[in-house]
Amino acid sequence: MKSLRQVWAAAQKKGVSMNIRDFGAWITPQLEKLGGDTGVYVKNLVTSETFMRGENIPVVAASVIKIPVMIEAFRAAHDGELSLDEIHALSDAERMPSCGTLKAMHTGIEMTLLDLVKLMIIVSDNSATNIMIRRLGIESVNKTLRALGCEKTTLRRLLFDSEASRRGVVNHITAREMGEVLEKLWRGEVVSKEASTQMMDILLDQRLNGKLPFFIDSMGIDVAHKTGEDDGISHDVGVIFAKEPLVCCFVGEHVDVPMYERLMQDAAKALCE
Repeated sequence: MKSLRQVWAAAQKKGVSMNIRDFGAWITPQLEKLGGDTGVYVKNLVTSETFMRGENIPVVAASVIKIPVMIEAFRAAHDGELSLDEIHALSDAERMPSCGTLKAMHTGIEMTLLDLVKLMIIVSDNSATNIMIRRLGIESVNKTLRALGCEKTTLRRLLFDSEASRRGVVNHITAREMGEVLEKLWRGEVVSKEASTQMMDILLDQRLNGKLPFFIDSMGIDVAHKTGEDDGISHDVGVIFAKEPLVCCFVGEHVDVPMYERLMQDAAKALCE
């Protein structure tokens, strides 16, 4: 696993990122053709050039909501409300379907809260996520989101809460708010510089790399990111470590998922060539 320091040093040897104005002219007609509810937020973190389209549209968060949960865990640890070395033992009731590894682990397996945070991000473990949400509290996560300037991004329920889902209770994100949070993480402004670096290192260790990193990984370009998906939903939000680093956030609901994910792949490549 590369550290943020190693990634940043390697990025300085890469080519200059694509002009954001040219990128906007290239991608806008493709987004119009694709349809659905899409939000795109791309910002060059050196020049501050920004492309935005649908950036304030709230969409169902899927697994991208795990970034705010991670931030709240580090905030609570920083403020002495918990220790990330605290041990948690897995119970039968805590196993959640779909993504992750804990659903396959034996009852009683012990791990630290930091282990759970890492599993929640790097393999998008849903069991770990719900454990952390219960430990931290939904209200605390949202309080931290508001402190970060997020007005629409909101955690409202646990994952796989079928009763809440039937009542129409969903978690939301926007492309712009996730982009602004990621920029603050990159600048070392979330919780503390040390905590921001730790969180960026976790995002850099992401194992689900079929969207933004798909083409640029072979170009030696790293991405600190988090994906999310569900029926008709696909997101990828992150920091691309080109020579001029970029925040790049694609969120989409009611989309043709394979087509949208191919557009994410092509967009990241275009930005880095």
